[in-house]
Amino acid sequence: MATSDPSSGNALPSTIDENIGTIAAYCERNEQRATPAQKIVEKVSLFLGSPSYFAVNVLFIVGWLAWNASAPLFDLPQPDEPPFYWLQGFVSLNAFIISTTVLIRQNRMSKLADRNAHLDLQISLLSDEKTSKIIAMLEEIRRDSPNLADKPDREAEALAEPADTTSVLEAIDQKTK
Repeated sequence: MATSDPSSGNALPSTIDENIGTIAAYCERNEQRATPAQKIVEKVSLFLGSPSYFAVNVLFIVGWLAWNASAPLFDLPQPDEPPFYWLQGFVSLNAFIISTTVLIRQNRMSKLADRNAHLDLQISLLSDEKTSKIIAMLEEIRRDSPNLADKPDREAEALAEPADTTSVLEAIDQKTK
């Protein structure tokens, strides 16, 4: 059975539509878990990482340098004489704010990535078990069917066994030491 996707006019199988809904709900739950402070920091971080913010910073610095370098030529006040200590302070404060907001956002994204990796692992293990069961069932059908040759298939027998997760993890640990 297919359902329509009103935004694109394409028909999607109901399972795909359900999966998209499940993923959307999962993403929404993750957003709801974010504290108000995290949401504010993430919005600030997104702004601080934008091309427009970079352009404003470059224009500000060039304007600051131009003003302070040309002010004596027009007998105007020069608020920050070379080597531009005030400008250095502003740039340092800007760098501190940017790096802090980026780190806060990255910490949250790292936790979310860890959770997603755990979900991927669980789904992979479940898929392995299902695939092994399907192979075992096909082998049973092959053995029981009078129309098919009943010959041993060592590869199919091996694939019919689900992966021993503990052994695989131990082998990974041994290889990565």
